[in-house]
Amino acid sequence: MAEAFAARVQAREQGDLSPLAVRSYPVERRRAEPDCGLRTPFQRDRDRIVHCKAFRRLKDKTQVFVLPEGDHYRTRLTHTLEVTQVSRTVARALALNEDLVEAIGLGHDLGHPPFGHIGEEALDKRLAERFGARFWHNEQSLRVVEVLENLNLSDPVREGILGHSGRAEMPRTLEGQIVRLVDRIAYLNHDIDDALRAAVIEPADLPAGLLATLGDTGSHRIDTLVHDLVEHSAKAGEIVQGETCGAAMKALREFMFSEVYLGPVVTREHAKIHLMVGALFDHYCARPEEIPETIPEGELSRRVTDYIAGMTDRFCLSQYEALTVPVAFSE
Repeated sequence: MAEAFAARVQAREQGDLSPLAVRSYPVERRRAEPDCGLRTPFQRDRDRIVHCKAFRRLKDKTQVFVLPEGDHYRTRLTHTLEVTQVSRTVARALALNEDLVEAIGLGHDLGHPPFGHIGEEALDKRLAERFGARFWHNEQSLRVVEVLENLNLSDPVREGILGHSGRAEMPRTLEGQIVRLVDRIAYLNHDIDDALRAAVIEPADLPAGLLATLGDTGSHRIDTLVHDLVEHSAKAGEIVQGETCGAAMKALREFMFSEVYLGPVVTREHAKIHLMVGALFDHYCARPEEIPETIPEGELSRRVTDYIAGMTDRFCLSQYEALTVPVAFSE
């Protein structure tokens, strides 16, 4: 059955996929293992990611707005699902490997700490001050799948997870490059939606010129950017945007950093998050015996980072309150 399944997949990919696509067979893993008779190696990677604990915790991790009370704000999990969905659309249109794109998309943010990029900034600051080290969430995502969850993912998925951030080297596969660019397309547009919902910005604040180029709604902007990406990538044989849409998205990103990500409503919580993450970091450095046994043995800086980075927003807050808020006495 396994041999017949693999042969059927290989024959289909030979006929349907672009010569530039990564084939599902064979793949390299850090530890060799037999293939599954019902799933491609990349489908298997996807399933391992979806069933791991780190993936489930994404539902309680901040995207932009800290501990939002509304039901419709994005979380790190919904962001992950949106990135994956759009990435699969692009991969299918370009006849690339959808299973590989899906696995990378689902795993790309597993290492994000609580409180989004501000939590990342706080951890990075503490590590630099105390240990001369750095914290980047894409590297932590790779550590999650390699060490903390021990998923033994295939090399193209691991490389795509590590390379999804603009800080990292570009992934060698076109599938990994799709996720890297779609990650930005997704977060810019859904963060606009959330910022409007939170009244951080008003519709009139959005630059009129960008709306004329990309569209006046989130769905229109994503549609425009995806069509542009597919059309130009198909012609170029690489993952690229057109000059007009690429420039418009760059300007949109600059607007979002100015008015939302570094705007007063969001940044007023930054100092509190730095205080909370910093206090927990110092506490566990002083009392490493309180770090759960589920965190692997190793250097102190690594164990403290692994523990805090894996926390959800609410668990991080509860741990900080346990350290700083007096417990009421009762009869």
